[in-house]
This record gives sequence, structure tokens and C-alpha cells, in this order.
Amino acid sequence: MIEHFELKLADSRMLAPSVRHLAFERADGAPFKFTPGQFIQIHFNYDDGKPTKRSYSVGTQSAGDAVQLLEIAVSYVDGGAATGLLGDLEHGAGVEASGPYGRFCLQDDDANRRYLLVATGTGITPYRAMLPTIEKLIAARGIRVALLYGARNEQELLYGEEFEAFAHRHPDFTFHPCLSRAARATPRPNDRRGHVQDVLPELRPDPEHDIAYLCGNPDMIDATFTLLKELGMPIKNIRREKYVSSR
Repeated sequence: MIEHFELKLADSRMLAPSVRHLAFERADGAPFKFTPGQFIQIHFNYDDGKPTKRSYSVGTQSAGDAVQLLEIAVSYVDGGAATGLLGDLEHGAGVEASGPYGRFCLQDDDANRRYLLVATGTGITPYRAMLPTIEKLIAARGIRVALLYGARNEQELLYGEEFEAFAHRHPDFTFHPCLSRAARATPRPNDRRGHVQDVLPELRPDPEHDIAYLCGNPDMIDATFTLLKELGMPIKNIRREKYVSSR
């Protein structure tokens, strides 16, 4: 059910030079119920008083239970109205929000053997939220999961250490950082150079047994969608969430 509520900033930290992690609590103290993969909208006014809104995937790790902290990742857009609001938001300050929205979620009736999760930038956020659900699916029906994450360099691998740690605990989950501009000073075994759509064929997508999720830059999503179709993957098994930077 869609709700409207006020959020208070409880904590924040910089994930990258231009990305801020924000953790909110509802001002009324109520928990927030969402399905991992869904997003909220932040409502505010431009300087001229015109109302607007921006959408952010919820990054709080959850198996679908209610949570007290609602976490998002915000990219700074030069001159952006939302950047002016959320980039300088002080702890304890409030914003108006609504949600949850969206259907970019793992489905209960999926019968696939593997998920291919592909992301760039803050498009990694919904996959962070999905980790507890993925853990349950690995235990319940032995699925495998491969996460390909595209960034320009190591500093822009948002939540990278969290995904590395999860992969270390779960051999059926593999994390593949794809760095397009600069390799790490100390590369790790699954690191790749290039864009995610160029690395994806290495994982040999299986049209019969894989389901793919694509989240992030629209150009990446379009290129990866075309590649998967050419490899024979049914369109119904390619699920997309495009992130578009807005001022």
C-alpha cells in the first residue's frame, strides 16, 4: 500500500566522491514495509515553489519484513535540485516521502537456476536490499547468483566490500566488479576491465535457466537487453529498472 510520510535523517556517509548514503527513520516512528527492489519518492519544491519529486531505490537489507531504517544512495548532479536538498541535509532534518513503488523484485514463482544481476552506479542499491532474500533462495532451492557491477574505478564501487563479504560467505553468489577507467591497485580474482555488457558473455547466459535483472544507466540497460535477446533469452526473463539523472 502506498503511504505518504515524513522522514528524518538518522545517519549518513559518503560512499564515493559524488554519492551519499542516507539512512532515514519515519518521523512517526512506524516501521517501513517494502519488497526489496522497490523505491520511494522524495517530494520537495523548487526554489520557485513548483512541486517535484525524485525516485530512489530502497537499499536497506530486508527479506520483505518491516524495517526501521530506510536507506538510499544519492548521486550528486551538478546544479540538481535534489542534490541541493539531500546533499546538504543535516542529521535530524526532515523530508516528505511516499512509497513503496515498483515491481523490480525477485518473484516467488521463479523457477530459474540462476539470477544474473547487472548494475551500474547507484543501480546497485536494490541488489543490496535483496541480499537477505537471495540468502534464503540459495538455501531453499539452490539457486546461483552472479552480480556484475560497472563502475569507473575502485572508489566508485558502492557497497563493494559488503558484496565481497557476502560472496565469501556464499559460494553460490559471485561478485564481478567491472572497472571501465582504472583497475584496482591490487586487483581481485573476479575483477574485470571494461563495461558490464562486454563482460557478461563470459558468464555464458543460459536462455532456458537464467533470469536477468538490469538496473542503472539507460545506455547500459539498452545494450545489455539487446545482447541478451540476441543470445535467445525470453523478454519476460529480462527485468529492467532505468536510472535517469534529473535536475
